[in-house]
Amino acid sequence: MDKKLGKRFEGKVAIITASTQGIGFSIAERLGLEGAFVVISSRKQKNVDEAVQKLRDRGIEVFGVVCHVSNAQQRKNLIDKTIQKYGKLDVIVSNAAVNPTVATILETKEQTLDKLWDINVKAAILLLQDAAPYLQKGSSVVIISSIVAYRPPASMGMYGITKTALLGLTKALAAEMAPNTRVNCVAPGFVPTHFAKFITGDANLRRELEAKTLLSRLGTTQDMAAATAYLASDDAAYVTGETLVVAGGMQSRL
Repeated sequence: MDKKLGKRFEGKVAIITASTQGIGFSIAERLGLEGAFVVISSRKQKNVDEAVQKLRDRGIEVFGVVCHVSNAQQRKNLIDKTIQKYGKLDVIVSNAAVNPTVATILETKEQTLDKLWDINVKAAILLLQDAAPYLQKGSSVVIISSIVAYRPPASMGMYGITKTALLGLTKALAAEMAPNTRVNCVAPGFVPTHFAKFITGDANLRRELEAKTLLSRLGTTQDMAAATAYLASDDAAYVTGETLVVAGGMQSRL
C-alpha cells in the first residue's frame, strides 16, 4: 500500500484517539505512511506499546500516550506531551467510542447513558477544548461517527443517537473553528473489528449486512483510513462541516 501513497502529511503532527487497534490504528498507519508524526493513544500501556512497535516497524514516526478520553487529566496529558515533543498540532482524529449495551433505549440504565454520552460525545468536545490553542492555521479535525447515526438499530439505539449527535457537532464546530481549522466527519459502515464483532462475527447477520450494501461486502479499516486521510489532507481544503458516509452504498440518507 505505502508504495502508492503520496506524502500529504509531511511534517504534520496528528493525534488519533483510540488508535491501538481497529479503525483508529489503520488511520494512524495511513497518516504515518503519508509522512505524519502520529500520536496514538488508548487506555492500556501494553496496547500502546505494541501498537507503537508495529507502526515503527513500518518506518512511521510515532509517539504513544496512555489516554482514557473520559479522564480529564489524561486528555490534558495527551495534548501536553504532544506539544512538548512536536511543538504543534495539525490534525486531530476523534475516534474513541463505547457501546456497552444492547438494551433498548427505554431499558438503558442511567449509568450507561452517562457512559455513552461522556465517551462518545462529551470527551470529543473536551479534547478539542484542550487542543484548540495549539492547532495550526490550515489544521483539520475529523470526527468518527457511524452509519447507525442515520438509522439506529434497536440493539444499538443509544449508541446510534450519540453518533447522530456527532453529525451536529461537526456542523457546529466547523462554523466555530473556521476559517483556520476545518472540521469534518466520517461515518463508517459495518467493519469487522473487535469493537463490532458482536455484529460482524455472526455469519447470518454478516450476510444480511453485506446484502444491504451495493458493493456486496463489509468495509475494511483501510477503507475508513483512506476516507479520513482525504478529509484531513489539503486535498479537502475546501471541505468543512461535511460527513462522508463510507458504507459501500448502504442506505443512509436521501
